[in-house]
Amino acid sequence: MKKVNILWIILDLIFLIIFNAIFFAAGGIEHHVSVWISYAFIHFAYFMLLLTPKLIRPGKSSTIFGFSLYAISSVYFLVVFTAGITFILFLSDNFTVPFLVQICIAGLYSIILIAHMIANEHTADAEEKREHQIAFIKDASTKLKNLLEAINDKETRKKAERVYDALNSSQVKSHPDLELTENKILMSINELEGAIKAEKKDTIISLIDSLLNTINERNMRLKNLN
Repeated sequence: MKKVNILWIILDLIFLIIFNAIFFAAGGIEHHVSVWISYAFIHFAYFMLLLTPKLIRPGKSSTIFGFSLYAISSVYFLVVFTAGITFILFLSDNFTVPFLVQICIAGLYSIILIAHMIANEHTADAEEKREHQIAFIKDASTKLKNLLEAINDKETRKKAERVYDALNSSQVKSHPDLELTENKILMSINELEGAIKAEKKDTIISLIDSLLNTINERNMRLKNLN
């Protein structure tokens, strides 16, 4: 285990050690049920705070996701801790009030936390989808641009440049209905690469014309779908 991980574990345990030391030193081990309820909820809230990093969806906005979840768990812990200490000091012989209050707070916390996690999942999925869409245009454009250098015939290269301009200026936003068309574009670029290496001029021109038509078709259909 790395030293930094050990240090984080020690840091996480400091609160538990101090709290339990004060709790048992000041009050002993004999307590009313209501006190143990507050004790348990305080520990639950703290463990949820420690667990929060595991609930964060990895992704481009993971920092934002983490901040919102940490804020929710931190507020929950502070509320539970404050309420728990109050109940321990002033309502140690009352079972119902501490239990009902802590259950309600835990329920509200769960609803808010899960709602934010669902929202984060939707946001992360949308980001991944957009990244994938951007990657399609970027990767296809880059590959096609690299192929331009390998075309010796000037007229053919100009045709290929028009295809590159059409692809590079295309919307990065996509649609599930365009998956086959976009795969066809990628396959045509791969075929074009093979034709250029084999120096088959007629095939190169045919593939360039086909690529331009497919790209224009993709862009036209995208406008209609949006």
